Amino acid sequence: MPTNAQPVEKENLHPRNPHRERYNFKQLCKSSPALRAFVSRNQYDDESIDFTNPEAVKALNSALLKHFYGVEGWNIPAGYLCPPIPGRADYIHYIADLLAENNNGVVPTGSRVKILDIGTGANCVYPLIGSSIYGWQFVGSEVDLIALASAKNIVALNKQLKDKIEIRRQTSKTNIFDGIIKPGELFDVSICNPPFHSSALEAKSATDTKWKKLGINPKQNNALNFGGQKTELWYPGGEAAFITRMIEESALIPDSCKWFTTLVSKKETLPVVYKALTKVKALEVKTINMSQGQKISRVVCWTFLG
Repeated sequence: MPTNAQPVEKENLHPRNPHRERYNFKQLCKSSPALRAFVSRNQYDDESIDFTNPEAVKALNSALLKHFYGVEGWNIPAGYLCPPIPGRADYIHYIADLLAENNNGVVPTGSRVKILDIGTGANCVYPLIGSSIYGWQFVGSEVDLIALASAKNIVALNKQLKDKIEIRRQTSKTNIFDGIIKPGELFDVSICNPPFHSSALEAKSATDTKWKKLGINPKQNNALNFGGQKTELWYPGGEAAFITRMIEESALIPDSCKWFTTLVSKKETLPVVYKALTKVKALEVKTINMSQGQKISRVVCWTFLG
């Protein structure tokens, strides 16, 4: 019988992240029996799934959200972004640490903490995780009507979260905060996973590269193992342009969020972001480095408040 030569998965994740250990498929299948149909033995004789199969990845996400966060009936429409749960949880835990810095080192919990999730997506993952772990209140914004309906449906299926998560429609394709934050409304933190690519062609090229790394000819498989629609994957000018616009808008509402934050996927985007933050005279800027396996990303945080 082959020995398991695999390292411990995701060991670089946040210390409080429950996904640091390798997936326990027996436990996950017990929580979500639908996952069982996709589980088989891999080359190391361990139980796993085919990560090139979108339905298998979706079933795994549903099981993870049920087992660790008590989320029932999680599902997304075909073709929409199916995000890796461990990395999304990491962002939430690092935001918790950011809030703890001004709370005597203690992570604030409960409904007094209010988080704004820009572009919550059909998956609604950040609000689901954050409200389940820390009891925070979330407002999720979304411009895509199908994604909006999906996020609302997930929340409606979970009575314990209905009073903690509100999904609001962004009617403008150019605005980020305007039209979402109500007059006089104050958030502790805004979070965002911006579209990374600058065009549909760039997004497709990145997807093809991902398939090639998995040993699959992208021409023979047009499916995305993590899916994604236009508004989720690309924006004219890429993440640098999107984040720059976010920074410019944040400067117009400096009192609306104690901290504005965003994921930055590409290292080369950072100088553009820092330049924009200098231009708007952000009072304090922090960069949080995150690592999920071979993928390196970071969260840039800024505030206009003392």
